Amino acid sequence: MEENPTLESEAWGSSRGWLAPQEARGGPSLSSVLNELPSAATLRYRGPGVLPWGALEEEEEDGGRSRKAFTEVTQTELQDPHPSRELPWPMQARRAHRQRNASRDQVVYGSGTKTDQWARLLRRSKEKTKEGLRSLQPWAWTLKRIGGQFGAGTESYFSLLRFLLLLNVLASVLMACMTLLPTWLGGAPPGPPGPNISSPCGFYNPHSQGLVTFATQLFNLLSGEGYLEWSPLFYGFYPPRPRLAVTYLCWAFAVGLICLLLILHRSVSGLKQTLLAESEALTSYSHRVFSAWDFGLCGDVHVRLRQRIILYELKVELEETVVRRQAAVRTLGQQARVWLVRVLLNLLVVALLGAAFYGVYWATGCTVELQEMPLVQELPLLKLGVNYLPSIFIAGVNFVLPPVFKLIAPLEGYTRSRQIVFILLRTVFLRLASLVVLLFSLWNQITCGGDSEAEDCKTCGYNYKQLPCWETVLGQEMYKLLLFDLLTVLAVALLIQFPRKLLCGLCPGALGRLAGTQEFQVPDEVLGLIYAQTVVWVGSFFCPLLPLLNTVKFLLLFYLKKLTLFSTCSPAARTFRASAANFFFPLVLLLGLAISSVPLLYSIFLIPPSKLCGPFRGQSSIWAQIPESISSLPETTQNFLFFLGTQAFAVPLLLISSILMAYTVALANSYGRLISELKRQRETEAQNKVFLARRAVALTSTKPAL
Repeated sequence: MEENPTLESEAWGSSRGWLAPQEARGGPSLSSVLNELPSAATLRYRGPGVLPWGALEEEEEDGGRSRKAFTEVTQTELQDPHPSRELPWPMQARRAHRQRNASRDQVVYGSGTKTDQWARLLRRSKEKTKEGLRSLQPWAWTLKRIGGQFGAGTESYFSLLRFLLLLNVLASVLMACMTLLPTWLGGAPPGPPGPNISSPCGFYNPHSQGLVTFATQLFNLLSGEGYLEWSPLFYGFYPPRPRLAVTYLCWAFAVGLICLLLILHRSVSGLKQTLLAESEALTSYSHRVFSAWDFGLCGDVHVRLRQRIILYELKVELEETVVRRQAAVRTLGQQARVWLVRVLLNLLVVALLGAAFYGVYWATGCTVELQEMPLVQELPLLKLGVNYLPSIFIAGVNFVLPPVFKLIAPLEGYTRSRQIVFILLRTVFLRLASLVVLLFSLWNQITCGGDSEAEDCKTCGYNYKQLPCWETVLGQEMYKLLLFDLLTVLAVALLIQFPRKLLCGLCPGALGRLAGTQEFQVPDEVLGLIYAQTVVWVGSFFCPLLPLLNTVKFLLLFYLKKLTLFSTCSPAARTFRASAANFFFPLVLLLGLAISSVPLLYSIFLIPPSKLCGPFRGQSSIWAQIPESISSLPETTQNFLFFLGTQAFAVPLLLISSILMAYTVALANSYGRLISELKRQRETEAQNKVFLARRAVALTSTKPAL
């Protein structure tokens, strides 16, 4: 019975506690044992010069060895070529490391091989370029403030608005360089064809005759007719010059390609965050508690903002966990009832969408008939209302149905993030499909319902009697949609949101509670942005200055929404995961780009261009200008360009793409198997630790008995 304390003392270091001098122990010290554990890697997070776990100052010999060993590890870490800001150290240790590297680099910079020097120079140049681009991002502090006060979901709206502003600025710069500049360098553009010019397609004179009143001027400004119809704003203004026609068409394709690449880049970066959040690879709570804090923050304002951001993220996780637990304990009957409710609600949504689409088609078809009535022609205000009838109907549908979708979503029993996704899907389908219905009705008018043998379309290939310059008419419709959308946003902010805030603040009683506090509705606002950008993509070919107008609109919209947010809105009672927004918003934007490309490509390849306006007048199709321009190039260039369109180039390109895709898929599968194996190893290690902890508890509990 006397051997047991001795054995225990030898095993644990001493009978009094954890630590004892090495001479009193028969084996290695506890600090050396702890240093061999994988958990000793956490010492790096304490910075250089920190004693190992379990070491005491009075342990001279053993502590000296531990400090010596740890000093060697520290020196090895100090020689790490990574920048100081990437090291997991406190700020004081980072600053000392930076100063030490600065003095060392002055001596070592000239040493080493040429490859090492160029690699070091390239790495530093890349870091400085990233820092410069990061510093050029506008409204960075404003977005941080919004994220800290209203959550990451609201911040994602303003981030998307900033991204769309960048796309429109790039499109405007390309338009100025490839369209406006060649137009003015080639000489003054000719005016519209007069009534004396004989043409089988009639005549086209957009200018108003006689004295123009102020009401007519205002009508022309809002509808894009009159003096604006023959201006750089619309397609018909640009003269039929071969080089200008080529640059005009190349500008449209270049803008679409740049937008596609930038949206794909943004979607992929958001997809990584979404997959990581949905796969539960990280324990959400511990990850945010131990890894979400930025120790480089300075100032109370930044600290409070970061605290609020972490608070919102934890609220999202807790809310979604509650919904998942409720779904996990449902019985079979409860699950069947939930699915029945979902089916009925989706049938209701389909019926509402069908009624909305029929209304848009009816409003667009009746516009032409109403414009020909004598009463409408006599009253400018009534004529303006008739011209805006499709836009008014689309805006009314988009104003009424999204709140209905918002009321339906909580009844389906999904998590908050999933509810946001379904609301977005239904709302984006409503907005984009209503735009598609509008374009279909316009196509029906332009092509006489697709009947090329019809009386109005047989001569010129399009309805030249009602639409002598159909490209400009299509651009005017997109111009009116953009302008009406801006006026709607201003009216809602000035006539609804601000008075509601005043009513809620001045009337604390029942009337104030009835008004209620306002929350920033992220799905509706995001879909408004995507709808406006889709309108610009559809109409930019027929209204080249539309991206520039949209840039101005988005600038006004940013400051207006910021003022509305901080003045009239309160933080949302229910938040949603920002990672889902960062992926889903660009995905919906990509859908808008795909939808907008369909009518544009159809117009370029199939519908004959107008014979009396535009840079492609006289051609059988808009695309016919490209082969005609290629025929004027040298023969070698022609052969190369025509080779790109043959099967001899397409088949090898397809094979190479298939091989690269198969390699990428195989590589992704191998990485997936490796990740699964590492997860299994992690689970095994966790089980081993639990087993060892239980054995330690069991040995401790049997000590008195021994």
